[in-house]
Amino acid sequence: MTKPKKTTAAHATSAAEITDLLRRQIESFDPSLLKTQIGAIRDVGDGIVSVSGLSHARAMEMLRFENGTFGLALNLEQDRIGAVVLGDTRGIIAGQTVEATGRILSVPVSEQVLGRVVSPLGAPMDGKGVIPSDTNYPIERIAPGVMKREQVSVPLMTGIKAVDAMIPIGRGQRELIIGDRQVGKTAVAIDTILNQQGKDVVCIYVAIGQKESKVAKIVSRLHEQGAMAYTTVVLAGASMPAALQYLAPYAGCAIAEFFMDHGKDVLIVYDDLSKHAWSYREISLLLRRPPGREAYPGDIFYAHSRLLERACRRNAESGGGSITALPIIETQAGDVSAYIPTNVISITDGQIYLESDLFYKGIRPAVNVGLSVSRVGGAAQTKSMKKVAGQLRLDLAQFRELEAFAQFATDLDDATRKQLERGRRTVEILKQGQYQPMAMEEQVAVLYAVTRGHLDDVPVERIKAWEDGFRRSLRDSKPDVLTALAAGALTPETEASVKSAIAEWRKLFS
Repeated sequence: MTKPKKTTAAHATSAAEITDLLRRQIESFDPSLLKTQIGAIRDVGDGIVSVSGLSHARAMEMLRFENGTFGLALNLEQDRIGAVVLGDTRGIIAGQTVEATGRILSVPVSEQVLGRVVSPLGAPMDGKGVIPSDTNYPIERIAPGVMKREQVSVPLMTGIKAVDAMIPIGRGQRELIIGDRQVGKTAVAIDTILNQQGKDVVCIYVAIGQKESKVAKIVSRLHEQGAMAYTTVVLAGASMPAALQYLAPYAGCAIAEFFMDHGKDVLIVYDDLSKHAWSYREISLLLRRPPGREAYPGDIFYAHSRLLERACRRNAESGGGSITALPIIETQAGDVSAYIPTNVISITDGQIYLESDLFYKGIRPAVNVGLSVSRVGGAAQTKSMKKVAGQLRLDLAQFRELEAFAQFATDLDDATRKQLERGRRTVEILKQGQYQPMAMEEQVAVLYAVTRGHLDDVPVERIKAWEDGFRRSLRDSKPDVLTALAAGALTPETEASVKSAIAEWRKLFS
């Protein structure tokens, strides 16, 4: 018969320690529940998923599918949710579970986003690695109220003579660029971005439904000119799902708002909102929303107005900063009265209308001065530019009328002939090559020369050579004149200096 083993003191101490540890853990245990809403997929097709069981989901809430892909809740119906898939639909099948994340769709933002190409969800697309960010901005945000806004009065120079002189753009303005395909709409926007070098303006270019080869060329050009240092490209290419093309401008605007909140001036280009409207129409029809005019959904106006209203100039009490928007719209055969063009024209503060006929005549940028307008007007111009440009717009308008009349007239009096000759020189001086933005002070000097009749005896075919030489002459031997013009006002002393510089160059040129 075996004797029972005696319990040693060591064993007793160990048991007491374990008991004490267990007691402390039980006492400190805090039961907490993680509440997660789970639903099920009813059907999938064309990038649209119908989900049941998520009765508490919110509009624009992110949903997580079983394969890790995210979706976006758009249609909130009584017994189901219509969601779009933000990525690849492969692996998403009916019967799978869906989790409501409780997060409204947002995009990561930081200073490091400058110089990068990102997707509408903030993911890097340039192969340069992860973009560090500890802040997320919602892609949908209510526009600043009236009391937080400041009047538009600071010019945003595009570097394009025809625009800066006759259709001035101010910081915080929304100026539409409209015209048929292949007439230079994107070129005007890219030139404006290039002209912001050294002006402390952050630029964001949003490519919606564009060919990725075209965007690659634009990025390459921005790199060459050193403009990518202050630019972010948000890419939703033609190969991407319609959902990402729809979200791209809102994501770009969220990034712009991050910089505006830090007191910076931002320029954002939406290229283009016609394709954005197409993508939204596609999503809406797949979600079974009732179609309206031209099959667009009833809230297509609101889709663009809530985006463009986020562009503004804030007052000092609200932190300052501004967002200037340049939306682009493509017309069909010059029809500006179509549904989407008229919608966006009514939202924006003016439009730059590019005409096919002018483009094919070699007048580039092909700005139609009659149909183009800036509702901010001279409030966003320097005093020197305003003094020169008033005469320019009038001269050009009179020239257009006389040119049409002169086609049928055989005999013209001297005054009419002189006006026509000056008009031809004005048209020639307003021509400008792509990717060649011009400084404001040089623009004023050149436009002063043509509007005051100093080029009336220069042959039209030699106007370009005269202009290039005159600008070079000013930079090399008359930098003080350019400095005076850059200061703002065209004083009598400055005007005399400009006249003297023109007279000297005329002697050399002839």
